[in-house]
Amino acid sequence: MADVNRDSAVGGWARAVTARPRLTLLLALLFTALAVVAGSGVADRLASGGWEAPDSESSYATAALADHFPASQPNLVLLVDGRGTAVDSPAVAAQGRELASRLAADPDITGVTSYWDTHAPVLRARDGGSAMITARIKGDDDAIATSVKRIAPAYRGTHGPVEVSVGGSAAVRHELQSTIQDDLVKAEMIALPVTLVLLVMVFGSAIAALLPLGVGIIAILGTNAVLRGITSFTDVSVFAQNLTTALGLGLAIDYALFIVRRFREELAAGRTPRAAVGVTLRTAGRTVLFSALTVAASLSAMLVFPQYFLRSFAYAGIAVVLLAAAAALVVLPACLVLLGPRVNALDLRKVLRRRPASDPGAGYAAFARLVMRRAPVFAIGAVAGLLLLGLPFLQVRFGTADDRQLPSAAESHVVQQHIRQEFPGSPDGAITVLAQGADSSQLAGYRKQVAALPGVVRVEPPVVAPDSGAAYLTVLPKGEAVDDGTQQLVGTIRAVPADFRASVTGQSAVLVDTKHAIAQRLPWAAGIIALVTLLLVFLLTGSAVIPLQAVLLNALSLTAMFGAVVWVFQDGHLSGLLGFTATGSIETTLPVLMFCVAFGLSMDYGVFLLSRIKEEYDRNGDHEAAIEFGLKRTGGLITAAAVILAVVMVAIGTSRVANTKMLGLGIALAVLMDAMVVRTLLVPAVMRLTGRATWWAPPVLRRFHERFGISEGGGAAPDGTKAPHSPKEPRSPEPATRT
Repeated sequence: MADVNRDSAVGGWARAVTARPRLTLLLALLFTALAVVAGSGVADRLASGGWEAPDSESSYATAALADHFPASQPNLVLLVDGRGTAVDSPAVAAQGRELASRLAADPDITGVTSYWDTHAPVLRARDGGSAMITARIKGDDDAIATSVKRIAPAYRGTHGPVEVSVGGSAAVRHELQSTIQDDLVKAEMIALPVTLVLLVMVFGSAIAALLPLGVGIIAILGTNAVLRGITSFTDVSVFAQNLTTALGLGLAIDYALFIVRRFREELAAGRTPRAAVGVTLRTAGRTVLFSALTVAASLSAMLVFPQYFLRSFAYAGIAVVLLAAAAALVVLPACLVLLGPRVNALDLRKVLRRRPASDPGAGYAAFARLVMRRAPVFAIGAVAGLLLLGLPFLQVRFGTADDRQLPSAAESHVVQQHIRQEFPGSPDGAITVLAQGADSSQLAGYRKQVAALPGVVRVEPPVVAPDSGAAYLTVLPKGEAVDDGTQQLVGTIRAVPADFRASVTGQSAVLVDTKHAIAQRLPWAAGIIALVTLLLVFLLTGSAVIPLQAVLLNALSLTAMFGAVVWVFQDGHLSGLLGFTATGSIETTLPVLMFCVAFGLSMDYGVFLLSRIKEEYDRNGDHEAAIEFGLKRTGGLITAAAVILAVVMVAIGTSRVANTKMLGLGIALAVLMDAMVVRTLLVPAVMRLTGRATWWAPPVLRRFHERFGISEGGGAAPDGTKAPHSPKEPRSPEPATRT
């Protein structure tokens, strides 16, 4: 009865979708137009930060220092070069003072500090050829971005005897934002035509090839509107736009491939277009829905983290996945009803085809038989190979994002690199201690204790703000900010007893707090992904074994990605070829992001394969024949979808921003490894080794699945026997067209 009720519900859904297809398309067009209006200007409202944990000690101290000591937290740097003349010369000094005075008069600026006013050694290059003016732009991220747009052009360039370049964290973030926006346009210009060509090759029809692009455009524009709304009450990272484009196109292609493939099968079986759409929604449609829920669950796990950088990808990812599924399950069926057999029209491959197309599924079936005959060899070999590729990740070093994400020619990168190399001391390595409620004797005693700690070079005298009762001390460590010793020193300083409130910040403290926040919430995120995946795969298959296999094999498929991330982006191999600056570390939040996205996409392909295996197993009860059938029917589809998605991700990976490049190229590698190694080698080999036990479930879970489970073939009958294929729905012949 449960299966009948489910089929009735899906049948009602199919009738609702296909009853008035023209009205459905008109409403979809109206939705898209409204999304364009609602999402306009979203890029200008996105922020370029979000890596820090907002509830951490370092975030509190940074904000308090910005309030009480704005000069201690500069986010704008004017690098003044004497153009061959020493910065202490009268002409250069006069111009430097004039620039500092003009900057201090700006109402959006506070805490201006210049070398010519303070003669601080840290503000003058070792060779005396350049010096700095530092300041803090007031306001939130939006206000700072607006001020940078106004201020930078007014100071950049030649001013009398000096040349001025603009840097600092505010300039870095502004340049990151503009670079990402420009790169995203370039990625779309690369991805769309290449994707269209590949879709024509896969579908064999220009008409069919346009359908996934339509689904993707709806998902992308709709998600931009969602993000525009979310920016009204919380920060959203500019990097989320890259995920929107990649997933919008990639998942639209996945879902459209699966639905159009099934629709063509049903047309080939002699059904009318409306009936073919109904069967397609009852079978492939439910699989697409399950797949979308699985991907959305993987992405939703990022909501448990406090950093808005990670949360932004959850906002964008969940929205684009659900919108892509909705478009594929509502708009696409309406198009198919209207097109009918014309979905195969305009076969552009005819000019290249010299002989009748063969069934590409036969090759996957033959390969599945080979893998199952030598299952232990293929299983051990594939697992060993993936683990070997993942070994470099054991040497991962985590760091924080900085100007080196930008291309080497970017102005703010050039400025920060010059400061890093030519000015005394590390611009990022200092540890700052905010002291609140301390008198002079307490500060003196505390400074003496901190100065005696191992790894401390010196502690600068405290800077006091008498009106606020606050002060801060600058601790200069022996190592760089990302060094393990410097991170340990942060913990040691925090353990020093004090009779006042002492809060530690600085780049190394931010890194320590970020790693702690991620480590604290990572088990929750992993638990959400694992539990939801186990539940959804169980509802799809009715097996207690297959969900465990799916989770383990999916995780294994990501090893190559993580190994490559360390070998390439941390250690710098191929940095010249790929055009980025290696920093010797990986930004702490990126592996979490890449895991959630890549795991979800891998489960996307896993659901497609398992649904067809389950369908055939329900029909004939032959375990090995079901594996062969599943790979035969979906092997080419999964490979094609993975290649097209990899093209989209590689287009994203052409970005000039290192983190975006890492995200795009890393996920492209993960997708290809999953489709070509895990789905074609490991899944059939492991399922062959577990044999009929693959479908085992304890009685209580079997009864639960009989009541609530969903599969393409309709699941088990109420009496526990395999549900035979309905005589009203004959098994579809193998399609002659290639998909």
